[in-house]
Amino acid sequence: MAAARATRPLPHLALPSAAKPRVLLAPFRSPRRAGAALAAAAAAAPSPQQQRGVAAAVPSPPRLGDVIEAQQFDREALNEIFEVAREMEAVERGSHGAPSRVLEGYLMATLFYEPSTRTRLSFEAAMRRLGGEVLTTENAREFSSAAKGETLEETRKYTIRTVEGYSDIIVLRHFESGAARRAADTADIPVINAGDGPGQHPTQALLDVYTIKREIGTLDGIKLGLVGDLANGRTVRSLAYLIAKYQNIKIYFVSPEVVKMKDDIKDYLNSQGVEWEESSDLLEVASKCDVIYQTRIQKERFGERIDLYEAARGKYIVDKKVLDVLPKHAVIMHPLPRLDEVQYIITVDVDSDPRAAYFRQAKNGLYIRMALLKLLLVGH
Repeated sequence: MAAARATRPLPHLALPSAAKPRVLLAPFRSPRRAGAALAAAAAAAPSPQQQRGVAAAVPSPPRLGDVIEAQQFDREALNEIFEVAREMEAVERGSHGAPSRVLEGYLMATLFYEPSTRTRLSFEAAMRRLGGEVLTTENAREFSSAAKGETLEETRKYTIRTVEGYSDIIVLRHFESGAARRAADTADIPVINAGDGPGQHPTQALLDVYTIKREIGTLDGIKLGLVGDLANGRTVRSLAYLIAKYQNIKIYFVSPEVVKMKDDIKDYLNSQGVEWEESSDLLEVASKCDVIYQTRIQKERFGERIDLYEAARGKYIVDKKVLDVLPKHAVIMHPLPRLDEVQYIITVDVDSDPRAAYFRQAKNGLYIRMALLKLLLVGH
């Protein structure tokens, strides 16, 4: 079985922009882990140079080894992921009767150093729907070596290298920005970034763009309103990076002054020719948009500056007034949870409006993560 897996083709998707090409996409290619039988299979397989197209007449496109940041994907890669996600919708429906065996024999480890319910369960459900198995930690920051003082660098050197010995793919959520990148530099198996502090959340961005495509019918020409905590929200940062791949995009930033979108995102959008505008008027922006993407003010990112949190909290609420001005074709999205400490930032009466897409959005996360697991482990 291992020898067969070692020769399976890998998906032709783009690498992270700053990453070096990685041939060891799955543990089954490593003689260090699989022993002599795998070493023999690897010897019979094309060399890394041939796989990268060095000696071939036509170079092969780069391959997806990890999912680290939103900007690593080009439109061709996105189209492939979305195509497989559509296939996964049918697989998920059929799994209730005859479970899929696509990832039978594969094991996914979820290392979550920040609390999570939706993202962790989405990944675990995706793996199980495809016939794989799961090793999980719900809050590794409190119930792992991190609670004993293990640093990110020690996690990278010891925990990641240990866990890769147990599994075929690692899904990592960490409280420090850049943690997933550093883990991927260490591991010889694929690493998926499930959120790294205020950095990025690329699988959320993928499911968000997939949802916009499914709800609106197009991605080019979209007017998108990003609302709430834009300084600390990794979901909106990743979405801004990803939606910039499309043409004629207009982004409105609506946020309290203390959590405005940071300059690095604005500079990136400028470099990609994406039009953006800052506004303090949610109703005016909502009247112009195809998508309103609401986020909560993240108290946990303010540390001891509770005064700044209180100044930002509760300023922008999506309610019936927003629905009244929102175009009929538009949708409201939210990465969830929508509770902002003591109040809903999307009122409950919005749920019954057909433009409320956030529960459909969450379901799409299952299909996107199924697609990524399939592409990373067995290819298209």
